[in-house]
Amino acid sequence: MKIRILTIGKLKEKYLVNGINEYVKRLNAYCKVEMVEVPDEPIPDNASENVENIIKDKEADKIVAKIKDDEYVIVLDLHGKEIDSVAFSKHIEECMIRGKSTITFVIGGSLGLGKSLLQRANYRLCFSKMTFPHQLIRIFLLEQIFRAFKILSNEKYHH
Repeated sequence: MKIRILTIGKLKEKYLVNGINEYVKRLNAYCKVEMVEVPDEPIPDNASENVENIIKDKEADKIVAKIKDDEYVIVLDLHGKEIDSVAFSKHIEECMIRGKSTITFVIGGSLGLGKSLLQRANYRLCFSKMTFPHQLIRIFLLEQIFRAFKILSNEKYHH
């Protein structure tokens, strides 16, 4: 099983990079993890809604270009479905049972997700109705993927 995480923007904060590296190391016992950072588009000050939509679509197109046809794509989306950790682990298990060898998670840019990316998504997942920094959500996502594999392996993990 391969987990890909595609994100808009580069992570600069060392403490976050260290946290991400720790979860990637833990996940290596269960799957291969690939982190892919896609450059973000500059956002002009006081950008109109139309300009913001153009930026979202450009970022979405860059991400979609990095996704292969056979990948199962889960986008993190405020309008997606909220599920608990057990349901999340079952969703990953169902993907494996259906023969999906790669699950790709997408974290969009600060403006959200463009149309082509939403159309390509197989599943829209919402972590919370609260807004989190895109840099932090990477660690949240990796932690939940790690927790999912622990659940699937019937291994103890603090709740």
